[in-house]
Amino acid sequence: MRVEYDRDTCIGMFQCVAEWEAFEEDRDAGKAVLVGGEKRDGVVVREVPDGEEFDAKFAARACPVDAITVYDDDGDQLVP
Repeated sequence: MRVEYDRDTCIGMFQCVAEWEAFEEDRDAGKAVLVGGEKRDGVVVREVPDGEEFDAKFAARACPVDAITVYDDDGDQLVP
């Protein structure tokens, strides 16, 4: 499972930070940061570690602007 995060879309509500420890606040930029992510094609991409799938999905669902998308191992979109 992987997560893609569009930082340009983020409005800094930080609900993702409350839901999954992979996200941190960047108060200076007013945006969340996906820790351990790699920038690819305009989004930040990170594999979801085993046992953190629920938290990753919840972080994506909590995002008010759908800046976070979760995909399964086959590349099918799960959330949002």
